[in-house]
Amino acid sequence: MAGSCSFPSVFIAGSGFMGSAIAFLIASKTSARVNVYDISEEQLAKAVQTVEKFGKSSVDKGFLTVEQFQDLKGRIHTTSSEQLAAHSDLVIEAIAENLEIKRDLFKRLDRICKPETIFASNTSSLPITALAAVTKRSKQFIGMHFFSPAHIMKLVELISGLDTSEETTAKVRAFGEELGKTIIHSKDFPGFITTRLGLVLINEAAFALMEGLSTAKEIDTGMTLGYNHPMGPLALADFIGLDICLHILETLYEGFGDTKYRPCPLIRQLVTAGHLGKKTGRGFYEYN
Repeated sequence: MAGSCSFPSVFIAGSGFMGSAIAFLIASKTSARVNVYDISEEQLAKAVQTVEKFGKSSVDKGFLTVEQFQDLKGRIHTTSSEQLAAHSDLVIEAIAENLEIKRDLFKRLDRICKPETIFASNTSSLPITALAAVTKRSKQFIGMHFFSPAHIMKLVELISGLDTSEETTAKVRAFGEELGKTIIHSKDFPGFITTRLGLVLINEAAFALMEGLSTAKEIDTGMTLGYNHPMGPLALADFIGLDICLHILETLYEGFGDTKYRPCPLIRQLVTAGHLGKKTGRGFYEYN
């Protein structure tokens, strides 16, 4: 049921699966009005369908009543205009994991938004300080890393940039708790906590496979049954997308300059071949 909200108006930049899930989460847990922005009308239409799918599933499982679902749908609006960010209290960016594209977006939104608006990036690995630097509000800029699917996964990772104020961190933490999330906090170093640790495991599993240590299935079974992980590292990589995994590993390698983050050649080879995981039907595994 929607409750009180630290940010009455939220602008979400990016209407892909992550952006749509964040919008549904916010509207279902708080009373906020949510504008979901994208340059693609086709993608915005898909976002509406995604919210509908999430809502029907929540009603069927008894998490929401039909009336609550109708209420939250009425507070989610899609738009192809950045100008609707002008009166937002919080901006959450969930677009492609590309530093320059994100910086360009934040630079534009910085000119549009009111001075007190807080900016948050959902990046899983890119430097918050570098994103904040293109704005005039680096004290009000923070990383807010959701996990997919955002309306189900219980964790949010907050990342403070070099200039992020304690007030901003406290306010965004309170908002995350309003969303029912457990909050962890990281300093602004490549990969933060979760991506740094998770991708090292994925990369090492790929090396083990490449070296013929065992099969993909048995490597994953070793981690699911031996370490109680819900999903093996190779299956997880396929779920994330091997292109995304490769990009993050390259970010870690460049950021730390340490060979332990060197991307496994097998990952690079699969990406070159266009085998990106579940989304293309083949990665470490094949999918029907």
